[in-house]
Amino acid sequence: MEPDSDTGAGYVQSLARGLTVIRAFDESRPEMTLSEVARSTNLSRAAARRFLHTLVQLGYVWTDGRVFALTPRVLELGFAYLSSVSLPEIAQPYLEQLVSEVHESASVSVLDGSDIVYVARVPTSRIMTVSINIGTRFPAYATSMGRVLLADLPAGKLRSYLDEAELAPLGPRTITDRAELVAELERIREQGWALVDQELEAGLRSISVPIRDRYGRVVAAANISSHASRTSSQDAQQNLLPPLLETAAKIASDLAVSPQSRAVVR
Repeated sequence: MEPDSDTGAGYVQSLARGLTVIRAFDESRPEMTLSEVARSTNLSRAAARRFLHTLVQLGYVWTDGRVFALTPRVLELGFAYLSSVSLPEIAQPYLEQLVSEVHESASVSVLDGSDIVYVARVPTSRIMTVSINIGTRFPAYATSMGRVLLADLPAGKLRSYLDEAELAPLGPRTITDRAELVAELERIREQGWALVDQELEAGLRSISVPIRDRYGRVVAAANISSHASRTSSQDAQQNLLPPLLETAAKIASDLAVSPQSRAVVR
């Protein structure tokens, strides 16, 4: 096949047309006849027939002789991509979508020792005195993401953490009493999310939810952070928590089919 002169010498037109045939099928058109495929892709009937029959032989398309439909094997194409990416790469586009919806900063972090470490982030405006970048660390006990991660720890590991952690006051409302922190972690474990109000820094309010792997273990946390003057605790629960939970579910769904997710499992 000659390359398409409009797209460069490296362009394989037959591959592009084959993918066009696959993309022609969607929720509104799960099955199509040869004529419908040709019309949808702007291919001739002869060309559409060749591509469809090739896809049938490869196992990506099924036909009863009249209509054609995709087979579950097309999922392998997406799986190949998901298998090659890591948690930050999976999370980043979902965070970008979330931030465009709520207009507040969003992040994903993992637990590393006694700290959380940011692995993905989409900021909107600077709301802390320190700049937060990928790799930034904060004490887990004083952050919403940290508490989500601590709440999932086995009892023995949590006791070890509490024995070693220095619960210093970092913000005006930081919980520094061990019994109070344990009670808060139990509440977070039951409700499935954490809200921290000006405990890490004055003016910073953050809400977080867990990201689970295929076995139900919490391997990361996602949050939305905002300035306390813009978002009340009630607003955070009513307006920020639902889209955050949805985002975490999407990340978890993609993470579940990615072998790279093993890197974030403790």
